[in-house]
Amino acid sequence: MPSESRGVKRTAVELPPFDSNAWLPGVRVVASPNCDLRPPGAAVELIVVHAISLPPNQFGGPAIEALFSNRLDPAAHPYFAEVARLEVSAHFLIRRDGELVQFVACDRRAWHAGSSVWRGRQRCNDFSIGIELEGCDTRRFMPLQYRVLAALADRICSRYPIADIVGHSDISPGRKTDPGPRFDWLRLHRLLSGASR
Repeated sequence: MPSESRGVKRTAVELPPFDSNAWLPGVRVVASPNCDLRPPGAAVELIVVHAISLPPNQFGGPAIEALFSNRLDPAAHPYFAEVARLEVSAHFLIRRDGELVQFVACDRRAWHAGSSVWRGRQRCNDFSIGIELEGCDTRRFMPLQYRVLAALADRICSRYPIADIVGHSDISPGRKTDPGPRFDWLRLHRLLSGASR
């Protein structure tokens, strides 16, 4: 794995431009039904960073993809019975090993933010792109996840007038904690400042 120093990337992750339908070519797709059209005239201005692990605090396996595609078996784990009926999604998932999965075309509204407010505007799903990181509040994220996230954010910013990148906890305080206290915002900003536009 490439070495890093002070959070500055040594080897860039390169992603292709979005296609005309707002999918990233070459990225694995697991299409989610949990999306719809954005409201007329709603510009994509926000990136929301989330963290998810299913079961909680465990990584790997098909559960996240199953949840976002409404195929999660509620009998497979005690926790799954609580969440299997949720109709949720995100535009992207970045796995612990850096694999990038796309669930929803970025021009469509993914159901990731729930009750949320940003700069006085409610319903953040209407104008945001949701990126899930495979992770939890108690574990550090992997270096490659930050590099993929920065590359993805750079691609998104090249297509949409993004004004801010926030955590789910920033737009749903008191209700959500992700991406959590172990997420290194400074590291992400350093990577973004070194990304070519």
